[in-house]
Amino acid sequence: MTSNLFQSFQLNDAITLQNRILMAPLTRCMADDNLVPTKAMADYYARRADTGLIISEAVVIRPDAQGNPNVPGLFTPEQIEGWRQVTDAVHANGGKMFAQLWHTGRLAHSYFYGGGDILAPSALAIEGTVPRQRELVYETPKAVTIEDIEQLIKDYSQAAANAIDAGFDGVEIHGANGYLVDQFLHHSSNIRQDKFGGSPENMTRFPLAVVDAISERIGEHHTALRLSPGAYHYMEEDSRDRLVFDYLLAELEQRNLAYLHVGIFDDSMIFTSLDGRVSAYMRAHYSKTLVGVGSYTPRTGSLAISEEKFDLLAIGRPLIANPDYVTKVKMGEALIEFSDDMLSQLI
Repeated sequence: MTSNLFQSFQLNDAITLQNRILMAPLTRCMADDNLVPTKAMADYYARRADTGLIISEAVVIRPDAQGNPNVPGLFTPEQIEGWRQVTDAVHANGGKMFAQLWHTGRLAHSYFYGGGDILAPSALAIEGTVPRQRELVYETPKAVTIEDIEQLIKDYSQAAANAIDAGFDGVEIHGANGYLVDQFLHHSSNIRQDKFGGSPENMTRFPLAVVDAISERIGEHHTALRLSPGAYHYMEEDSRDRLVFDYLLAELEQRNLAYLHVGIFDDSMIFTSLDGRVSAYMRAHYSKTLVGVGSYTPRTGSLAISEEKFDLLAIGRPLIANPDYVTKVKMGEALIEFSDDMLSQLI
């Protein structure tokens, strides 16, 4: 009933996956105090190398990108070397791995990098406190200047090059879930009146510039993108966003990225502005390789693939609970249910 999950899948001429099950990016906050990946992280990812592709936990591209404690970075030699231990372990077990490149934008906190500006498209603060460090209240960001934007594009490109140096097979740009790239794409977080705001063409200018800079640096076939057309995570839904993503997806259709990844925690969510589910909207506007995610079981994910709703299935929390997820599903064995106490250890 789930046999299509175990078919190999050719992303492109450069990359073939051993099956259609991907490990979704899962923030674990287990790097050391210098944001360097640890031996425990290498062991953790290596145990999941039988997935078709591991997408790493989100990796901050520069110091002011950090919004959570002990998340890994990819901007110092020590961090690059730490990740090489991880990718070597994954490759030794026959797996492939992409780094998810992350700047949290207005969800960053200056506590983590010794003070300084929080950067975002607009000077719009969010309410609340930092996950896993609840004593930290979110700060009001600075609206990025043109010079800031130009530097961010360069830093995304450099982080992608660092990822390749660290042995990753490619990168996934985190353009979803309310973080920096996503903040440019929604009217509730982008009220700019310059060439980076106000219209679909302007609001997509920075995300497309990041995509193109990375594609030029490491190749389109090694570049992927995660998107959240439905505003829901630290954002408010706005019917005008639909036109922004219509424009963005049409532009991405003209490129040859490794894949697009749906950015949603639960794909049963319905968005009025999208006339339904995020995955259905993205499939209707993007014909190339699409990764579905969001509370799918092996059976429901397999069915969605057979119905061509998406091409690959990303699995999140069940892969925390079941390092041997692929084998268990293939053999029809029961899966261990995820519980929050599993977040405190790398099993």
